[in-house]
Amino acid sequence: MNDLITHDHHHDGIDRRGFLKCMAWTGTGVLWTLSSGVLSSRVLGQTTGAAAPALPAGQLHFVQISDSHIGFHKPANMDVAATFRETVARINALPGAPEFLLHTGDLTHLAEAAEFDTLEQLMRDCRTKQVFYVPGEHDILNDNGAQYRARFGRGSLGTGWHSFDHKGVHFIGLVNVANIGEGGLGVLGAEQLAWLAKDVAPLSSETPVVVYAHIPLWSVYPKWGWGTDDAERALALLRRFGSVTVLNGHIHQALQKVEGNVTFHTARSTAFPQPAPGAAPKPGPMLVDAPRLRSTLGLTQVTYVEAATALAIVDATLADAN
Repeated sequence: MNDLITHDHHHDGIDRRGFLKCMAWTGTGVLWTLSSGVLSSRVLGQTTGAAAPALPAGQLHFVQISDSHIGFHKPANMDVAATFRETVARINALPGAPEFLLHTGDLTHLAEAAEFDTLEQLMRDCRTKQVFYVPGEHDILNDNGAQYRARFGRGSLGTGWHSFDHKGVHFIGLVNVANIGEGGLGVLGAEQLAWLAKDVAPLSSETPVVVYAHIPLWSVYPKWGWGTDDAERALALLRRFGSVTVLNGHIHQALQKVEGNVTFHTARSTAFPQPAPGAAPKPGPMLVDAPRLRSTLGLTQVTYVEAATALAIVDATLADAN
């Protein structure tokens, strides 16, 4: 059975069985561990009340965070800095510091200098100092991302894309939020796709690849712009690799899909939840009762291990840590 969720007239962009199979949406922040090329997971904070087990030696550990929306101040969450601060505290509580962080966009809500300042200050409290960023659409308001690139995209190309290698894994940060209309699908563009083709050309097909961008690279719900128009062109360049993991944010809930050798995972926001695809007239901050807010924000820990096993994503909420 093809698990691809696509736009059609009967399901309006999402197959109900596929949706129920992969939908879970309480929590954010994913600890990825690489050991020889396969991903597996455990929940941050799941050992509440006992000492957390040490992270396995000789493996690569990194964390994904997303959609911090610093500057947002509405009933959906009146203190996004506080929930982001708690996310940082949960990362710091790990028995071993991750080697770096990936932030998959919407660092800020309005791309204002004070919001970027606040995020930088909050990140100083994180003991993991190496952070790689890609922008969300909220980070490029007003100046087409000039301030974002100057502060968080130094050394990147074009609108902020980049790649790097670490412990045998090739990481690719893509930008799919430039030149899109409000509510429109993400766009990578010809220039970035040409760069991607050159970037991966020298790699062995046995190289594990991790791609991260803001808007999902699979068609979650096109009616709401939850997908990338030219993602298939990028994925075609990656299908020769035995292990490809694609990390995204934007939709503020965790969905997972496995298609051949490619595993897609969208992260929760540290700021506020959004409705499930099609569950509201339009996407946007979802107001929940104050006691429930912490159950819609949280952390996930994932381990990447080389073996013939499927990716397991296990999510926990900030409420679970109490």
